[in-house]
Amino acid sequence: MSPSPPSEPGAPPEPSSAGSPGRPGSSGAAGGADRAGRESPEVATPELRSAAEAILVVADDPVTTEAIAQALGLEEGAAHALLEDLAAEYRGESAGSRPRGFVLRRAAGGWRLASAPRHSDLVEAFVVGGATARLSQAALETLAVIAYRQPVTRGRVAAIRGVNVDGVVRTLHARGLIEETGAEPSGAILYRTTAEFLEYLGIDSLEELPPLAPYLPGAESLADIAEEMTDRSMR
Repeated sequence: MSPSPPSEPGAPPEPSSAGSPGRPGSSGAAGGADRAGRESPEVATPELRSAAEAILVVADDPVTTEAIAQALGLEEGAAHALLEDLAAEYRGESAGSRPRGFVLRRAAGGWRLASAPRHSDLVEAFVVGGATARLSQAALETLAVIAYRQPVTRGRVAAIRGVNVDGVVRTLHARGLIEETGAEPSGAILYRTTAEFLEYLGIDSLEELPPLAPYLPGAESLADIAEEMTDRSMR
């Protein structure tokens, strides 16, 4: 924050009483506001910052400012200020901070953690891992859910599998096996399989998949489908 301008000559000194309302350091209820539109310094406590980070890490879809505010018990303006401060810290723009390998950015009306753009080539090479790299069991099971329930959101896939699938979905998207196909009214992105997916399995159309659709595969069925996908891809 830039220093305050000097007082005009002859101006009376500012009151310094700890009980003065509406000033930083005040002991009044909630501490007042340090700037217009922002809550008092208590908003940026380490505990609140780490709580916001925890929510952002586990979220499958962009998290709205309103959702963060409700989760942390803050006013929406204070939550927005906190998120902006975190974003600046990750970019290395805050005092004593350094650029991180990830950023906090706006996406689909909310906030999402993502890898830093300057590392995009490295991240792509790591995620893709070569065109012939085999998919993990988690990736195959996630792919099976998307194949049978498409178009489907990440949140729905996560609910079916019972685990966070954010990283797995990014891997499948980077491999070209799934693609975005619009969004729900809530803003959640919908995914579907691609022609690359059909080629990966060696089939001509989705009709050649095991006849489980439109029923929802159970956990035991997902493992069987994943195994069959592996067998097909190796033929």
